[in-house]
Amino acid sequence: QVQLVESGGGLVQAGGSLRLSCAASGRTFSSYAMGWFRQAPGKEREFVAAISWSGGNTYYAVSVKGRFTISRDNAKNTVYLQMNNLKPEDTAVYYCAASTIATMKSAAYDYWGQGTQVTVSS
Repeated sequence: QVQLVESGGGLVQAGGSLRLSCAASGRTFSSYAMGWFRQAPGKEREFVAAISWSGGNTYYAVSVKGRFTISRDNAKNTVYLQMNNLKPEDTAVYYCAASTIATMKSAAYDYWGQGTQVTVSS
């Protein structure tokens, strides 16, 4: 069982940066791949980024590649999403999730956080 709590969301102007954190409970965090997803009002949840259990492999949606960076600290049971050069279209609720494999498919993720709101003003 893994419990996930996101933090770090907020309101930022276009071009600004935010760093999201996702703290996990449980001693098995390091055995899980982690992902970030987002959901904007009226839209389906979409993949943002994923990282393997070791941190050695990362994956990004085309829309965020080059602007967002996913990382993890297994000693702190935490995964991060550094978001730079934010755009209004990045506005969404951001969720972290845990899976046995790093994948873009949300159905593969077994555990989800409650989400944190990111709002980018133009």
